[in-house]
Parts: sequence; structure tokens; C-alpha cells
Amino acid sequence: MRLRGRGPRAAPSSSSGAGDARRLAPPGRNPFVHELRLSALQKAQVAFMTLTLFPIRLLFAAFMMLLAWPFALVASLGPPDKEPEQPLALWRRVVDFLLKAIMRAMWFAGGFHRVAVKGRQALPAEAAILTLAPHSSYFDAIPVTMTMSSIVMKAESRDIPIWGTLIRYIRPVFVSRSDQDSRRKTVEEIKRRAQSDGKWPQIMIFPEGTCTNRTCLITFKPGAFIPGVPVQPVVLRYPNKLDTITWTWQGPGALKILWLTLCQFQNQVEIEFLPVYCPSEEEKRNPALYASNVRCVMAKALGVSVTDYTFEDCQLALADGQLRLPADTCLLEFARLVRGLGLKPENLEKDLDKYSESARMKRGEKIGLPEFAAYLEVPVSDALEDMFSLFDESGGGEIDLREYVVALSVVCRPSQTLATIQLAFKMYGSPEDGSIEEADLSCILKTALGVSELTVTDLFRAIDQEEKGRITFDDFCGFAEMYPDFAEDYLYPDQTHFDNCAQTPPAPTPNGFCIDFSPENSDFGRKNFCKKVD
Repeated sequence: MRLRGRGPRAAPSSSSGAGDARRLAPPGRNPFVHELRLSALQKAQVAFMTLTLFPIRLLFAAFMMLLAWPFALVASLGPPDKEPEQPLALWRRVVDFLLKAIMRAMWFAGGFHRVAVKGRQALPAEAAILTLAPHSSYFDAIPVTMTMSSIVMKAESRDIPIWGTLIRYIRPVFVSRSDQDSRRKTVEEIKRRAQSDGKWPQIMIFPEGTCTNRTCLITFKPGAFIPGVPVQPVVLRYPNKLDTITWTWQGPGALKILWLTLCQFQNQVEIEFLPVYCPSEEEKRNPALYASNVRCVMAKALGVSVTDYTFEDCQLALADGQLRLPADTCLLEFARLVRGLGLKPENLEKDLDKYSESARMKRGEKIGLPEFAAYLEVPVSDALEDMFSLFDESGGGEIDLREYVVALSVVCRPSQTLATIQLAFKMYGSPEDGSIEEADLSCILKTALGVSELTVTDLFRAIDQEEKGRITFDDFCGFAEMYPDFAEDYLYPDQTHFDNCAQTPPAPTPNGFCIDFSPENSDFGRKNFCKKVD
């Protein structure tokens, strides 16, 4: 399985701002992965700063938060849903000024000596919602503390000592996991505040819904755009020589990021307020289009590309299955294309047996694009051609349906490794005893991992203790039970690489600033491909 290069195609344009939109090929660098490599000199600097400035900075930052706590506590007393008084009382303006000064002192102590601000922040009456991107770190809280804008947060955050009090001061919109109707209520609350003619503080939202490494902008979630009111795009930049800021799914953890950042002599951040974006009537009716067009404006300002990958694509790497996806995999692209074809996730898993039986009857006979379209019961389209090319390794215009079913099984149930392998054995196995040869095992595992090259000889020989030249699913299952880490020992040491395929990160780190509040039953945008895991 491999991704054959295709040039970018123009996406359908709208009347407002989408003329430059492009549905690009997968980025060469996975937006969910951050590799941080320090030179010998940089390591020496970190060691020196750890023993000298780091503890001072850390203690000062903690002191500043403690200093801000009583002010925030007093100012946040009262009903949280009460409309703010207009104009603000003098004492509230003083508290607001003091809290901003304290927070700025905290960031200064952390090495952010200068925060460059470009453009003008719109008034709440001009733009009730600020959309920030790219979202790459908890240091993205800097513009929040500078503007004291409201944010969308998990309801559990308000119970955190000290931090919860500071959060309540900015009057956030809370999303509760225990309330099944919380997402709808959240959108309604955002609508209410956005349509209050500037009486409420502006709401600052990270529409990407998760952290990336800032190499591109992933799909924006439509929640911030459902109210249909003007928004002000805000772009963030961290022009530092050593990127200790980025906190992604794969890379340094939260504490290491904090440690390394506080060990830098100076950290830079740029906040640019772009002109207010007023939606057209078409965009008001279609929040997904509105979100896409705002994303294009922000990507142009940043000088980066856009990609159709979403938070849900990372679910492939969150599973605890024995086949951990390698750094280079095409299954992210495959999952994106499945969504692009409009195939309903809830129907795919239950139809796997039907698909596998049809593929088994072919016995390896390859089919062309028209037959593939008929098999999926979808029309021939650009997305289908892209998916077809994933499995057309030779470029001959034909594919093996069994490979598609194996990839689909992994995407539908990434944690059920043995279920996918068992399904593959049914399709590839001989009619007599269901056994397969080494070449079949190689094809199965290459597809299940989304790679083009994979050596399985050692694994096959380890399973085939009797040297019959064939193995059954029972043989494989017994070996997997005896050696649960077989993939680490036999497959990953010689991890393959191939061009143009995205990388897959492992488990994420929870992030309270990128809570997804888009209604689960909304028709706007794409539905979740897999159940989201926090």
C-alpha cells in the first residue's frame, strides 16, 4: 500500500474567500508530530539554565498565579450566567488591569520578554468571536491572558485549585461531559453571547480542536461558525530558533515542554489580528463553508498550506492494538478519503463481513476503477481515484479488493488487531485449512500498517515452528498470545519509509484549551469517523 503522488486539485469555490482554497495532497510532514533535537551546545545551555534560572522562573510563575488568585476570586463572585454590567464598574476595571499586568509579568519571567502584536483587536460589537490558529501549545494561553477573552473549556477545569478560579474570572463557556445535551447548550450559549451587541466579552476559540506543529492548518471544526456572526481571525507565530513550544500528539510531553521553554534565554511570540471576516449569506447557512474560507484566509497570512486531516484521524494511533502504526503510514490518508466518499462509519464495521466475503470470492483477481466504484456503490470521483491509487502499487489500473477490506478493518476498529488479522486470513487463506504463505502475510501486514515495504520473514519463521511453509490463524493467534510485543520485535526495528505518506502519532495529551464543542448531531461538516478518545 502506498501513496502515488497526485497534484493538488482545486476545491469548489464559493462567493466569499474560497477562491484560493485547494484540496492539497497530504503534507510531507505530519502536523501531529514534533521532533525536538538539541545540539551539544543547546544541551549544555539547558543544563546550565536548569541549575540557575529555571527554578527561579518556575517559582516566580507560581507566585504570580498565587498573587492573581485573590483578585480573580473576588471578581468572579456572583452568578456566572449573569450578563456583565455595562459599563464596567471602576473596581472591576482596576482588577482587570491588575490581572493583565500580573499575567504579563508571569510570561515575562518565563522568557517571553516581548510579545509582538500586529493589527488591531476588534471591539466585541465588531466581532464577538476570535478564531485563533494554529493551535500548538498551552502557551497559546498568552493571547487569552492579554485580552481576558472568554474561552470554551471543559467543565472539570473550574474545579482545579487556583487555576479554576482564574478560569472563572474570564467567564468561559463550559462544556460538560456528563450532560449529554451539553454540546447543544454550548453552541446556544455562544450564539447568545455573540448576538449580545458586545455586552459579553469576546470568545476566543481554537477551531482546529487539537494541537499541531504549525506546518499547516488542519480542518476547522464548525462550532465557532454556527452563530453566523463576523469573526476576527488571529494567527500565532513562535519565531524561535529552537522550537520548545510545540506540544503535539507525538513529541515532548507537557512537563518537558515547560522545562525546556523556561531554560531558554528568550522566547518569542507574535500575535497578529487579521481584519474582521464578515460571512456571506451562503456562509451563514453553511458553517462548514464559513470555517473553510476563514481557514484559507489564515493559512495565506501564515504562509502555510491547508490539509483535510482532522482530529479524528489520530484515532488510528490511539488504539491499544498490537499493530501500532509506524511513523510512515498511508492509513491516515485512507481514512480521510473514506470520509470524503461519504461512507457512513456506523455502516462500515457491520458490513465488513459482507465486503470480505465478496473479496474472498475474487481469490486475488484484480479489478479496475469502475468495478471498485460498483463494489462500494459510489460514483467515480476524484476521491475514489485517490483511494484507488493507494492500492494500485504497480500503477497498472488494477487493485486487489482484499487489501481494501484489510485497510478498512483497521480504520473501523484500530484496537482490534486480531479481528483484522482473522478477517484477512479468511480472505487470503486456502479453502482447505485457511492457511497462508509468507507472501500473503507480508501483503496483509503491509496493508494493515499502511506501508509499501515490510520484511516479515523472521516473523513468519518464528510462527512456522514446524517449517511447513504455511501458517493458520490459530498459529498466528497462539504466537501473539505468547509474544504480545511481536510487532516491536519483528516489524518495527526496520521501520520503512516512503514518500508523501503522513505519519501517525501515538496517544495524545489532554488539552483543555482545544475542547470540541461542535454538536454531535449537527449536519455541519463531517461526522466523527471513530469515537473520540480523550
